[in-house]
Amino acid sequence: MTEPDPTTKAAGAVGRTLLDSMGANIVEVEVMPKRPTAGAAKGSGAGLIVTIDGPAGTGKSTVARLLAKRLGVEFLDTGAMYRAAAAVAIDAGIGMGAPDKIVALVASQDMHFEWESDPPELVCGGKSMMKRIREADVTRIVSPVASIPGLRRDMVRKQRAIARAHPRLVTEGRDQGSVVFPDADVKFYLDASAQVRSRRRFEQLVAQGTIKGEPAEERALLQEIVARDLSDSTRRDGPLICPEDAVRIDTSDMTLEQVVDELEKRVRARVR
Repeated sequence: MTEPDPTTKAAGAVGRTLLDSMGANIVEVEVMPKRPTAGAAKGSGAGLIVTIDGPAGTGKSTVARLLAKRLGVEFLDTGAMYRAAAAVAIDAGIGMGAPDKIVALVASQDMHFEWESDPPELVCGGKSMMKRIREADVTRIVSPVASIPGLRRDMVRKQRAIARAHPRLVTEGRDQGSVVFPDADVKFYLDASAQVRSRRRFEQLVAQGTIKGEPAEERALLQEIVARDLSDSTRRDGPLICPEDAVRIDTSDMTLEQVVDELEKRVRARVR
């Protein structure tokens, strides 16, 4: 992995200063109660929580959605929730200097998933967020928004409430196995080098017609990935870590199909 340039390091320092200034907003979240493992109960009615954590650009959302289909369970995209929060803040003209306003506004938006859609459609303020959350301005601000302590606490509560209503699901994010569902039945941590992840994102955006495909754009994506890694791993609340009991899988030299195959094999071996 390449070392972040001085600009990236400075951005990380600013981010940490901002988090320190918001320390007074930290609110404790209740401890997740113990839950029976899927291996202890047979049949489709048994609970099953599979967590997939990892840095940006590892394809967690796609892998989680495909794995959920194979297992016949539901899929929770927590990254989409944080992106929606960022979009709400941007569209309301609220900057990072007013974190309490962001938290209050997001909490008022009735954020929820429409589970009949595939993938589940995220609705916020009465409108679909599925296209908005993938736009460039949202991507640029999602990491600092996701670092707001009060927002993370609210999101953790929302995600746990979803799991109570939908006890058989595959959930992906950056703190699912470490914070949100510490007693998950199976935990995974997907990883890949920053260069591989930026190349994947570059090819995806070129295919979508979002960028032109120029070398400078790929270099910019690499810098964004490195900066995002630093921000996610050093934030005070819900930092990106690999849970001790998670299966760590380096996807650098694996196809999407190979990754899903490997995860499905391991889940079925654990819960049969």
